[in-house]
Amino acid sequence: MDDGYWEALLRDVEGRNNPSHPLDSEDVFGELDPSGHPPSHRRWTNGPTTTEEEADWERAVACLESGEAMEMMITGHNHGGLLADFGSIQGFLPASHLINPPLTQVAKERMAGLSARAGETLTVRVVEIDRDRCRLILSERRARENGRTAENLLNTLKAGQICRGQITNLCVFGAFVDLGGFEGLIHISELSWGRIGSPEEVVRPGDDVELLVLDVHPKERKVSLSLKRLRPDPWHGVEERYHTGQLVDVVITNVVNFGAFARVEAGLEGLIHISELAEGSFMHPRNVVNEGDRVRARVLLVDGARHRLALTLRCADMPAHKCPALAEAERVVRT
Repeated sequence: MDDGYWEALLRDVEGRNNPSHPLDSEDVFGELDPSGHPPSHRRWTNGPTTTEEEADWERAVACLESGEAMEMMITGHNHGGLLADFGSIQGFLPASHLINPPLTQVAKERMAGLSARAGETLTVRVVEIDRDRCRLILSERRARENGRTAENLLNTLKAGQICRGQITNLCVFGAFVDLGGFEGLIHISELSWGRIGSPEEVVRPGDDVELLVLDVHPKERKVSLSLKRLRPDPWHGVEERYHTGQLVDVVITNVVNFGAFARVEAGLEGLIHISELAEGSFMHPRNVVNEGDRVRARVLLVDGARHRLALTLRCADMPAHKCPALAEAERVVRT
């Protein structure tokens, strides 16, 4: 364990806990073309725009301006969402704009779920048009908004405000909340101070919740919310409650190829690196521990500012002064 211990140990963890916002990723638009743009959403891409296509684009613009909701049949899909024919134009419904989006990040299962939607008729609204890129974006979520109420909410909600809402749907990246005619989003990273694998570990559709407004973007019609920030942060004062060498009883919450996560208290997890699981060699951390196991561990390092807590099982059954990992951890702390 050297001075770069934390960086090497938790680089993968930070990547898992800080995903890019899915509404800003390529997943919203599906597969990108070689230039980095979403695929064309015209049914035919060769030759000049026909009179029929021009009329359909004009109709789409009118629908966008009026906010008219319409019924459309799903005709296809890609990994980012569903496709529907708007006359001679192909429209795209990003998965994040579906009322019941796929709840899995496994590519094959996600594609199978989207494929099964073919032939369904959905009520949608036109939410974006880009003629230059032949993009027609549709939204099922936006279609169920109460127009005037939604506008009022977007104009009155402010960052830092506390509000109430009801969980409407869950998706892989968070939970949607009806704020009274308009839906906001609680990103999965804002549901709990602890690490979670799925939003349903914290909330379920129909739950009434109190929330903190993080950001409001009226033009983009986005409201970002937080559930965890109205609850005590378990990392606050962690260095007063835990110290290097302390023995703690923990529950294994997740086993990965580089070690295991263990719950020390509600919302507070530490990492037992693979090198700290046991003496000797073994094929995988699951050969030592499994989810749900209750074990006694010793604290190696505590860094409240960076939300990091390192644990070891190797030293749990020996006096602290005989633990080499603990001696090295204390040296790192001193330096």
